[in-house]
Amino acid sequence: MKTLVIGTGGREHALALALSRDPGVSEVHAAPGNPGIAAVASLHEVDPMSGGSVADLAESLGVDLVVVGPEAPLVAGVADAVRERGIAVFGPSGAAARLEGSKAFSKDVMEAAGVPTARARTCESEAEVEAALDAFGAPYVVKDDALAAGKGVVVTRERAEALAHAGLCTSRGSGRVVVEEFLDGPEVSLFAICDGATAYALQPAQDFKRIFDGGRGPNTGGMGSYTPLAWAQPDLASVVLDRVVRPTLAEMSRRGAPFVGCLYVGLALTESGPRVIEFNVRFGDPDIQPVLAVLESPLGALLAAAAGGRLADVPPPAFRDAAAVTVVLASAGYPESSSKGDVITGADAAGRGPDVDVIHAGTALSGDDLVTAGGRVLAVRALGRDVADARARAYAAADLISFDGLQRRGDIAAEPLGVVEGASVR
Repeated sequence: MKTLVIGTGGREHALALALSRDPGVSEVHAAPGNPGIAAVASLHEVDPMSGGSVADLAESLGVDLVVVGPEAPLVAGVADAVRERGIAVFGPSGAAARLEGSKAFSKDVMEAAGVPTARARTCESEAEVEAALDAFGAPYVVKDDALAAGKGVVVTRERAEALAHAGLCTSRGSGRVVVEEFLDGPEVSLFAICDGATAYALQPAQDFKRIFDGGRGPNTGGMGSYTPLAWAQPDLASVVLDRVVRPTLAEMSRRGAPFVGCLYVGLALTESGPRVIEFNVRFGDPDIQPVLAVLESPLGALLAAAAGGRLADVPPPAFRDAAAVTVVLASAGYPESSSKGDVITGADAAGRGPDVDVIHAGTALSGDDLVTAGGRVLAVRALGRDVADARARAYAAADLISFDGLQRRGDIAAEPLGVVEGASVR
């Protein structure tokens, strides 16, 4: 099977790595890719937001499966353009991708499907925001209705901060903002592979969103992640499939927009059970990275079956009796800004460690030098016999990498801190 991965970040590098290690995959292509992906895939130039260009590339390469990584191309309908050429694609249609493209739409679907989630109001004016903040009380949760690259959510006890963020949200994009009640409990990431009717859950993971140790500082796209979660209920995946994923798939089909691809379910494990914080329509980064490390099933066959509407014909995914931890290395100024062009040393040495992968998220080449080119620069992922072992390997490898202004957390997967991370007011 020939595959084409669309995107430039850490998620796409992790997917390309997994596909390159799948004996059923003969070729891995990526577009536009990055210097790390170039080691395991053939890179091609393409505008990821142009459905026609992506479809042209897939056709010219003769690939059997296209995997669209980021949310923006999915919301823009890139998967539709590829499907129209008769090429299998893992990723939802533009209509189905509204589950991430619009928080208001997502909440409407959840309500119609009976999915357990936070109470919410969609607001278009300051008066409506004020009323919603009064109704739900502090901590205040304010979400941009539109895509915001993982930084559209503010959770705060400061009413002025909540109002300021709401004003920013209503001044751009759809002009709407979603105000929700705060869900208290540790947060968990669960990814469901869907073909429109059938769904399989991957192993749950936890993502660490704040920039500083102890869950302090501003939100980021994610500073690290790990799996398995020994403290989570053992049947969490099956419970979420039954109560969240399958009802959502049924509702999306009822609306004429069957969901094919990865449905990310961000959960809060509250005292009253798992409740949905948000949906995304693609694999999360970096939380998918450790999950792919412990995935024993061939990834290509799983994604191709989902893309072809025959997921029920392949076995559910199986996982190694092991653990994996990912530690993100970010550039100076992140998440408010990022420093570009700083020379990176030690990445090759770090990647030579046993059961360690150095995953590129925001890198570029400047002559012979690997340099920073984004906020989250690299992720160091390690496999181990348990979380403590994987964590030690990941940090030992990360210690070998340096660049000016490097930022990283020192507490990724350091239980019990990881258990309470999601309960902090972010």
